[in-house]
Amino acid sequence: MLLAFAAIIAGLVLLVWSADRFIEGAAATAKHLGMPSLLIGMVIIGFGTSAPELAVSAMAALDGNPGLALGNAYGSNITNIAVIVGLTAVIAPIAVHSQVIRKELPLLLVLTAIAGYQLIDGVLTRLDGWVLLAVFAAVMGWSIYQGIQGKDDALISGADAELAAHPMPLNRAVIWLVIGLVLLLVSSRMLVWGAVFIAQSLGVSDLIIGLTIVAIGTSLPELASALAAVKKKEHDLILGNILGSGIFNTLAVVGLAATIEPLAVDKEVLYRDWTLMTALTIGLLVMSFGFTGKSRTIGRPDGVILLLVYVCYAGYLATTVIR
Repeated sequence: MLLAFAAIIAGLVLLVWSADRFIEGAAATAKHLGMPSLLIGMVIIGFGTSAPELAVSAMAALDGNPGLALGNAYGSNITNIAVIVGLTAVIAPIAVHSQVIRKELPLLLVLTAIAGYQLIDGVLTRLDGWVLLAVFAAVMGWSIYQGIQGKDDALISGADAELAAHPMPLNRAVIWLVIGLVLLLVSSRMLVWGAVFIAQSLGVSDLIIGLTIVAIGTSLPELASALAAVKKKEHDLILGNILGSGIFNTLAVVGLAATIEPLAVDKEVLYRDWTLMTALTIGLLVMSFGFTGKSRTIGRPDGVILLLVYVCYAGYLATTVIR
């Protein structure tokens, strides 16, 4: 048991560190190869923070642990909105004004509805997975097109700032890219093994472990990005990273896991976890735009509400374990 806990802790630390190295190496390599800042910001930096969720869910699917794969993806979405947005709003109110973000929030709600429809029959088939991946490709194409139309979006300046903060020659960038990718796979293997072992030893479902310990751990890159954005007063990047991660988790993470191995879905995933994920997305939409459709600030009271929602949710999960 101690070895399993050590594997989880070491796996999480290594996972977060390797994801950061992977993003830096990939972004610098892409810059050297002439990729536009917009693509680097959206594809590599924006979605790169979800690399831990992707690695862990893929590894869990390979090992035949569907609850862990789904719990990690949906639990990360819940954690990102309730904890990360909530915490950063308490620290400093988040102003909402980017046109790209204004469009991505309703989009995330639609994609969440599609995900819920797929859960109704209690299984995510390989066909479901391919559908999610196809929708993800379409969304990426749409996002890139929208970004090109609005050349001054914060995602471009954010990508340029990130690259300027971590300049590196091409050979070093490639080395970090490879090392980061290898360690992502190794650390995710450690994390999945430790989580499954503890779940089996304590008689707890791997879904619960995925929704809590694993989801919180794999959301650490998003938390680090959010806190850094608060410090720099780059509010658009906070919501941009959270929404980008939510889209990535809902489509790419779950889609890849389902294409690897069809996922059996417990009814609790739909009635409890998906429902909360949907409610939080709607709540974030209301907090961001109000009922008038005009952008506003996500203030400290909003942040407190989000944090309280997560505390209640975590408490409810704890009662299911105790029972």
